[in-house]
Amino acid sequence: MKPRPGKRTPRKTPPSSAPAKPWAGRFTQSADPAAERFTASLAFDRRLWPHDVTGSVAWAKALGRAGLLSASERDAIVTGLAAVREELASGTFPFRPELEDIHMNVERRLQELIGEAGGKLHTGRSRNDQIALDERLYLKDIIGRLREGLRRVQEVLVARAAETLEAPLPGYTHLQRAQPIVLAHHLLAYVFMLQRDRERFRDCRARADVLPLGAGALAGTAFPIDREALAKDLGFAAVSPNSLDAVSDRDYVVEFLAAGAICGMHLSRLAADLTLWATAEFGFVEFSDAFATGSSIMPQKKNPDVAELIRGKSGRLSGNLVAVLTTMKGLPLAYNADMQEDKEPFFDSVDTLEAICAVLPPMLASLTFHTDRMRRVAGENFATATDLADYLVRKGVPFRRAHEVVGRVVRYALDEGKGLEDLGLAELRRFSPLFDGDVKDALTVEASLRARAVTGGTAPAAVRRALAQARALTGQEQS
Repeated sequence: MKPRPGKRTPRKTPPSSAPAKPWAGRFTQSADPAAERFTASLAFDRRLWPHDVTGSVAWAKALGRAGLLSASERDAIVTGLAAVREELASGTFPFRPELEDIHMNVERRLQELIGEAGGKLHTGRSRNDQIALDERLYLKDIIGRLREGLRRVQEVLVARAAETLEAPLPGYTHLQRAQPIVLAHHLLAYVFMLQRDRERFRDCRARADVLPLGAGALAGTAFPIDREALAKDLGFAAVSPNSLDAVSDRDYVVEFLAAGAICGMHLSRLAADLTLWATAEFGFVEFSDAFATGSSIMPQKKNPDVAELIRGKSGRLSGNLVAVLTTMKGLPLAYNADMQEDKEPFFDSVDTLEAICAVLPPMLASLTFHTDRMRRVAGENFATATDLADYLVRKGVPFRRAHEVVGRVVRYALDEGKGLEDLGLAELRRFSPLFDGDVKDALTVEASLRARAVTGGTAPAAVRRALAQARALTGQEQS
């Protein structure tokens, strides 16, 4: 039967077996089950429960200070939230997917435990500023753990560098042997890269250290909440100055993902070096059996799967950054449901970085470096040709001219099937009369290394100074 003009269709109330939605008063139909499953975020935002409970306790106290809760109501809410926290921590909390997210699950359980007073907790608060708070609290916590994880990676690299200060290694450009370096110099390069990663995470944490709670849905709360006191309770350094900004941006997540992607790129390059060095063609390193796998068909194989997966998982870190940037780039102010899509990439990057930081230190500590093989090939393939040019420069030849002369020497040696060290003085003097008896000393790997004693160079003396600097960095404050 069609309704008569001017008459409303009777409202369809949600089934009594399911708790009403917090916004059910406006609606005449229950959510479609497919829509309910599609919009729910509980499956992934439930990990925010410690921060959600912490934020709710602080909000209850703020409501009490504003005169919106009596002392007994405030205390009942705080006590009830402590019980909710205990259930969550012990794994006995009754999660309800139909309540969509962690916020409503906590709030509904609080109401079940303490009654009507629990319904006052959300006064002046929106899930929009609530989720921004939870994410910021989570980010501040996780960054501390990640920075410590990266410091442990640095510590192992520093320890391995200390063992290899005198171990020559061929350095590469374009994956072609270029000049001799020492292995410690190569390992310390990653220590300094990871230090910048730690600093990026630290800076990200500082910018996330701003309280969004009190911004409401978008316009700010209508009640006299002391946000400065609330920020102090929750350990924030500042209060957001604009409510729209507080609830509608996720740049703190994007910045974290960017720092994570850069860090992942560095970790991937380290893994790529080790994977390459473990090949028979290089033969520079061997992985411990504990961090390698075999083949299901080839009995002789020893595969560096752990390092390869570190390299592979960096793609997730880059992809997560692009995913959230793409989600956010076209959103009008203020909050949009699209922003729910920031959490899975955010959490995935956290989990990926923590997993890498757990496995990488013991893997690095267990590596066997074949320094004899490294030393043997460090001077091959004309690796000291630049030193030969530098020899002429010290005799007064302009570098570009010296470069040309040595290029012709190399060409001659190739044609003769010789290395630079095999050429006699008479042969060298065909290209320049400035070559003298001391030229042979300039062509050794050890002389090449010693010559590069500038700050940041690969001379063992310079690397010792860099090692001391790296040790100081890894002993810095870890917060």
